[in-house]
Amino acid sequence: MSIVLLRSLILYIVVIFGIRLMGKRQLGELQPSELVITILISNIATLPLENPDIPLVIGVLPILALVCYEVIMSGVTLKSLRMRRLISGRPKILIRDGKLEQKTLKELRLSVDDIMTSLRGNQIFDISQVQFAIMETTGTISVYQKSSYQPLTQKDVSLQNPSQDPPVAVIQDGCIMQHALEMIQQNSNWLEQKLAEHRLTAEQVFLMLGDTDGNCTIIPKEQEKKS
Repeated sequence: MSIVLLRSLILYIVVIFGIRLMGKRQLGELQPSELVITILISNIATLPLENPDIPLVIGVLPILALVCYEVIMSGVTLKSLRMRRLISGRPKILIRDGKLEQKTLKELRLSVDDIMTSLRGNQIFDISQVQFAIMETTGTISVYQKSSYQPLTQKDVSLQNPSQDPPVAVIQDGCIMQHALEMIQQNSNWLEQKLAEHRLTAEQVFLMLGDTDGNCTIIPKEQEKKS
């Protein structure tokens, strides 16, 4: 049993290392080659786990080889437009000026239901409101509305509010995030002052958010009820 657990831990570390090396992407953002590599890695990793008689190296080496292939191909496609088009394809226009490109839909084997589902995911229920809908190489559909249907922005109504970075987590579950303090251009003195105002220590804070203006939001840890 201990050997199986050890093999599982080693394969887990190898797979995590490989996925991290390939880059951080969500499943829906993977290019076709990345998706294939991910599926192959998951299948190969299960072989030494299902059969302890298979040497661990037979599972580790192919995983590392596939990751290396993907890294090399990523470098090649980055420099070669032709290779990028060959491996990943190119975006396809599905809707142009409110009209469906029926020929493109047939080529991609997409139904009207598929298009309408994607539009509803973008809060659009009328095709005529769409200026462009594009099928990306990752399989996602990007939608650009006609200007007359786009929501108003502050610029449209001539509001001049200064841009501001969003607040970041300065304390998470009692742990101080030093890099977050640097991001909001604050220091430990500011942090101690804010905690003192709330009569709390860092260990008593579940979450603290801060911004570059010195504003903060503090959520203390809930006290455990004594039985």
